[in-house]
Amino acid sequence: MPPLMSVEEITTKLETWQSDPKMVTKGAYSPAAVDYPDNQLPFVQVHLSYLRKHRQVNPTQYLSNLEIMIRQR
Repeated sequence: MPPLMSVEEITTKLETWQSDPKMVTKGAYSPAAVDYPDNQLPFVQVHLSYLRKHRQVNPTQYLSNLEIMIRQR
């Protein structure tokens, strides 16, 4: 089994996708996101938060599936 990705590696990958116009990277509304305009969590924060809450999820597989879902065709 490959080693798990670090938080820095995950963040870098998510930020790269966020800046790529070929990827659909939308944020999400959260009433708890008072530090962000209109309570919209950025794409990177949405997915980092998910991975923090669901520790049993393999980050490599999660990011692989996410990449397929957000790629524009």
